[in-house]
Amino acid sequence: MKKQIMSVLLAVSMLAGIAAVNVPAAEEEGKVLNVFCWNDEFMRRMRDHFPGYEYIDDENGKIGDVAVKWIVTPNTDNAYQDYLTDYLLNRQESAAADDKVDLFLVEADYALNYVDTPYTLTLESLGITEDQLSEQFAYTQDIVRDSEGNLKGSTWQGCPGLLIYRREIAEKVLGTSDPAEVQEYVKDWDTFKETAALMKENGYLMTSTVNDTYRVFSNNVTSKWVEDGEINIDDSIVAWVELSKAMVDAGQTNTYDLWSEDWGKGFYNDGNVFCYFGPAWFYDFSMAADAPGSVAGEGGWAVTEGPQGFYWGGTWICAAAGTDNASLIKDIILSMTADAEVMTGIAVKDGDFVNNAGAMAALAEDESFGDAILGGQNPIGKFLAGIETIDLSNLSEYDQGCNENFQRAMKNYFDGVATYEEALDLFYKNVKVIYPELD
Repeated sequence: MKKQIMSVLLAVSMLAGIAAVNVPAAEEEGKVLNVFCWNDEFMRRMRDHFPGYEYIDDENGKIGDVAVKWIVTPNTDNAYQDYLTDYLLNRQESAAADDKVDLFLVEADYALNYVDTPYTLTLESLGITEDQLSEQFAYTQDIVRDSEGNLKGSTWQGCPGLLIYRREIAEKVLGTSDPAEVQEYVKDWDTFKETAALMKENGYLMTSTVNDTYRVFSNNVTSKWVEDGEINIDDSIVAWVELSKAMVDAGQTNTYDLWSEDWGKGFYNDGNVFCYFGPAWFYDFSMAADAPGSVAGEGGWAVTEGPQGFYWGGTWICAAAGTDNASLIKDIILSMTADAEVMTGIAVKDGDFVNNAGAMAALAEDESFGDAILGGQNPIGKFLAGIETIDLSNLSEYDQGCNENFQRAMKNYFDGVATYEEALDLFYKNVKVIYPELD
């Protein structure tokens, strides 16, 4: 359902000159700001850091005399995207001013599906210049540029990823848990594979699942998923298949789905997983830090660069065409994604790697700054090194569907229930259901 609706949204966006679609911002400021999102993360950031925000409850707030309404639709089974897309397509234009979408959030995997349409306003039309966002990391802007180069969103987060390893296992197997020394054991994929064999010899898994490494490879492709209307398998994706198959066959990893119970067993002291891959939000909020018996709760993880730089996730703020709160949205974007003081506060209080080079450079040099989950290690310098390698020139609107279905299809190959060719055929079949225009 999501892909069908999204195909309509993309098709409509390519029809130039349809006035009923391109709904401009209202001239008068409204008294209700409707924010569409999938969880309470941004609401908490606004509550804690936006000057003048008055918290009422998890669905309501106030900024001055403007009521803020949080319309939260969890993204299970893509429910958030379905609801947002349907609203923008079928309700936004005719909705009463107080019922229109004013501001909505998107993730990197599907941002282009909304950004490259008339349903989002350019930041320039809000009165925001690129000079005002000059401290942001380039990749975070590349994700939300439309096909004409206009910025259509902004984020407070940078989400470069690192290799997250368990200190105790590193000491036992490698004889050190020092990040610089551990890096020598994971500095490239050949060395990573050798270390995986060493971990296996000592009774440990290198990673919990083949899917732990997937984003590192998919973020380092040199071509797009679709080239000239045809599905394209990049060499980096093939390299992931080859490494993953070898590791599964050698008993060095598994084929669990991300976020499954089995995948997360390595988060605990009785687990046997050496490393995961992820950004700051991953180890701070997704590795069971508050659970009894977790490695994170005892400060047992550390980070190092790993074989390649990559990113994972992030939340972008977009202004909906038709909003009657353009001035307030401008203030929110500039405060929450460009104000160095506000963003430093987010980094210190919430653990985010924030989208401000100056603020992050200062924290990297701050000897008092560290993360308890990482045993007090300050990871900012490593994140800064990794973020400079991120290249999004091969990002496309097909990424989410292709990435999800490729991993799903290859599981059959890794588990030995299909040949590589059979798994690849399944991938092609499933992707063409989602994107019937592809060859």
